[in-house]
Amino acid sequence: MASGEQRRGDSLGFVPPLTTFTAVAKHFFDDPTTAVLSALRGVTLLNPSLLFDEKNKIIYRHPSSIASPKNVSVICGGGSGHEPGFSAFVGQGALTACVAGTIFASPSAQQVRACLSQRLPAETEGVVVVVTNYTGDVLNFGMGIEKARAMGKKVEMVVVADDVGVGRAKGGKVGRRGLSGTALVVKICGALADAGASVGDCAKVGRLVVDNLVSVGASLSRVHVPGRSLQEAQDEVERLGPGLVEIGMGIHNEPGCEKVKTDLPGLVKIMLAQLLDPNDKDRAYVQIEKGADTVLLINNFGGTSNLELSGVVTEIVSQLDRDYGLHPRRVIFGTFFGSLNGPGFIISVLKLADTGLGSGKSILELLDAPAEATGWAASVKPETWEKRYGQVDATDEEEKNDTRTSNLKGKLLKIQRYPHFSTADSGEVDPSVLKSSLKSGLDKLISCEAEVTRYDSIVGDGDCGVGLKRGAEGIDQYLEEVDIPTDALLSLTKIAGIVEATMDGTSGALYAIFLNALAANIRKQDSANTTDLTPLMWAHALGESLKALGVYTPAQPGDRTLMDALVPFVETLRSTGSTKQAAEAAKRGAESTKGMKPSLGRSVYVGGKGHNEVPDPGAYGLSQFLMGLAEAL
Repeated sequence: MASGEQRRGDSLGFVPPLTTFTAVAKHFFDDPTTAVLSALRGVTLLNPSLLFDEKNKIIYRHPSSIASPKNVSVICGGGSGHEPGFSAFVGQGALTACVAGTIFASPSAQQVRACLSQRLPAETEGVVVVVTNYTGDVLNFGMGIEKARAMGKKVEMVVVADDVGVGRAKGGKVGRRGLSGTALVVKICGALADAGASVGDCAKVGRLVVDNLVSVGASLSRVHVPGRSLQEAQDEVERLGPGLVEIGMGIHNEPGCEKVKTDLPGLVKIMLAQLLDPNDKDRAYVQIEKGADTVLLINNFGGTSNLELSGVVTEIVSQLDRDYGLHPRRVIFGTFFGSLNGPGFIISVLKLADTGLGSGKSILELLDAPAEATGWAASVKPETWEKRYGQVDATDEEEKNDTRTSNLKGKLLKIQRYPHFSTADSGEVDPSVLKSSLKSGLDKLISCEAEVTRYDSIVGDGDCGVGLKRGAEGIDQYLEEVDIPTDALLSLTKIAGIVEATMDGTSGALYAIFLNALAANIRKQDSANTTDLTPLMWAHALGESLKALGVYTPAQPGDRTLMDALVPFVETLRSTGSTKQAAEAAKRGAESTKGMKPSLGRSVYVGGKGHNEVPDPGAYGLSQFLMGLAEAL
């Protein structure tokens, strides 16, 4: 095991990003220069009050959009590739201007000088320059600042160093890196400047924020920069092996402090300990006590889906509450300070400190102040955050309705034949027989998941087998945990609810509609007295349920859908009374879809000739369930 690499637990929570990495290394722009200039130009198209100095790669506010040109100007900048930082932070209530370098490279001192001397209001009282703590940024912005000061301008620099991934021992004289906490510093300084504060106060508050700010990142891999060789992407696969996540990852592809194999809760636990453990002398930069007022920022590196990032938020907030007694006053989520398409995230925790500037100028009020910057996404109003919401009645009214009993106590009938719908030849089946027959069908459906998935991967999106299996396992669990009631309607309603909750996609919706319609049509036949469910009643309800399904889908036999199995089953059951014959009809219907051209569903636009090779996955899965059901009766 490589130095610094650790294993924590046996749970593999992270799948290798890709075995060949080709997808991550594909870009819409192969030329990095074109990509940067196009992105900067795009910022002005999203906010018409902004201008673009292409020569110096500066985004700045149009003079006419600045209501109080004497107010302090706030600028920031750095390498490109961190979008929306920094260019999309330009706008009222945030930055006055931004200077961009090439991808992951600092802008030059000349660019900074051009911004300070040419792209800010001449009347401005002074300038606060927010810089992340990277050598190139500090040096080049520093040279520009000294030049401006030599020309008589009042300029203050605020250096953001919020990373705890690099501890004191390793950081040495260089110190902590700047991470996503930069977005908070920019927003607070920008709002304070917009409120008319002095350059000294703006700089002082900016430094106060930095002094109370900690951040740490984690990523599943480094990123691939447009224009670079594909070999770099392949090298990354070998550097960070399968199943590993890197903690302390930088925003310029810098390696992290350790590699671990863990699940999400384990990863968050490590990250929060680095941020908040007061006993970690190497990283305890800010003492954040239990119950302290804080702001939590969860920043997307750029390549993490919002689905996963929302789940990350849940885990972080839960552990903050449970392990540290922290309940953030604000939780801010999104991409603020990215690293191209990096599959990772950064946690930033800001301890709220007193600015000493009075009402309207607290850190929280400055964060809440409106900003017309497309990169700042905090849409929830302060009033919403501060309001105390009481408990609500969480009773599930739908569940109450689902558990309403009926007088249809005939249980489920073992229907073998009823050419004249006579009830005399029908024998009642007790709940144990119903349970065993359903389990037989469910087991057969679960066992064919791989086959259904293979079929659907050829003609669809590959999720049909998993969806059917999920629904079958949900019903199977219900059968294991409860005694089947003698009320057939109650059993059917419960099963319909499970299908709704566990099966997604088109198949799940169709099954849920059909089963709910079946329950509704059976309930219509309920009466005040105890009544046996006769074959005639079942047959009528099944037929009416097919009609109800037709309201929501035009699918008919011959369209290559699950209807090719469902309709023959219902019609044969109605005409013969034989479950076995009906299941055989469903099987033949499913088999007939092989070679059938699709008229509905995803297969229509998938294209190709896959429909000639395999049956419709949904029809096949249903036929397998029905065959298993019939075999047990």
